[in-house]
Amino acid sequence: MADSSDSISIDMDTPSLAGKEFLIKTFHGCVSVSVYGDQDKPALITYPDLALNYMSCFQGLFFCPEACSLLLHNFCIYHISPPGHELGAPTISPDDPFLTVDDLADQIPEILNYFGLGAVMCMGVTAGAYVLTLFAMKYRQRVLGLILISPLCQAPSWTEWLCNKVMSNLLYYYGMCRVVKEFLLKRYFSKEARGSPQLPESDIVQTCRRLLDERQSSNVLQFLEALNGRPDLSDGLRNLHCRSLIFVGENSPFHSEALHMTSKLDRRYSALVEVQACGSIVTEEQPHAMLIPMEYFLMGYGMYKPPKLSVSPRSPLSPLCISAELLSPESMGLKLKPIKTRISMEV
Repeated sequence: MADSSDSISIDMDTPSLAGKEFLIKTFHGCVSVSVYGDQDKPALITYPDLALNYMSCFQGLFFCPEACSLLLHNFCIYHISPPGHELGAPTISPDDPFLTVDDLADQIPEILNYFGLGAVMCMGVTAGAYVLTLFAMKYRQRVLGLILISPLCQAPSWTEWLCNKVMSNLLYYYGMCRVVKEFLLKRYFSKEARGSPQLPESDIVQTCRRLLDERQSSNVLQFLEALNGRPDLSDGLRNLHCRSLIFVGENSPFHSEALHMTSKLDRRYSALVEVQACGSIVTEEQPHAMLIPMEYFLMGYGMYKPPKLSVSPRSPLSPLCISAELLSPESMGLKLKPIKTRISMEV
């Protein structure tokens, strides 16, 4: 681990959270990382979508008791915030050079080295999924597997590029104004969650709207500009042999992106789950829909063991104990074509 001069560590006051926040210096600037769980366990890193951090992008999943139990039982969670997206982040100086998506991906191995981590499991949402996919392509030995939610893998379409440029101009001149918030909420959530004249906004949308007020507009602008200049990763996906589980909401603006990405990945190592009545951020809108697919996905690593399943004495993270059968989508309980799921949120 790096010496204490390279980071700031803050203990959380709430015992139930048992988390620590680190501000880690990298070659491409400082990055905030919030750590939850036992650091002796395998690592799961998360990366949120544009203008979000782990509190606004992964809270629903980790507040779902079954999913939280599954993940914290098997992993120590390292929530990475995009530069300037953490709670209470200062404004990034306009004199600082804009980071590229390659710069963001290159920050991650420095973070792993700080914590003394080797290969990690990755979970990212949309823009964060792109950064983690790029990281996995550049540093293959550091990635155990990918859990991607409504991911991006192509360069921006003309429509997306233009929409991003409009948002960039609004952020630059007017800050996090109402129009920018509406753009972002449409990016994140389904029409049902956003409400209508007859129906109110859901609680998760109202909460997200309030959290967007806390973002520094210039910091969001930097991440947005990096995304708008992203290259197409499609040609390299076939050579990405870590196992990948992709979730996408059927109402996500990036639904076709997820289908395209799945078509480019090696089918022996990937599976797609389509979630009905959901936007891009499945982790917030329909977190229960992720539970069973994640159980089967982790079963391939020996991390989730249903009753009466024989357990190999070998290390669950050793490649030697991951057989070809466990690597197949069928062993995850998933079909190669998208699975329609409708999960009741009632308890």
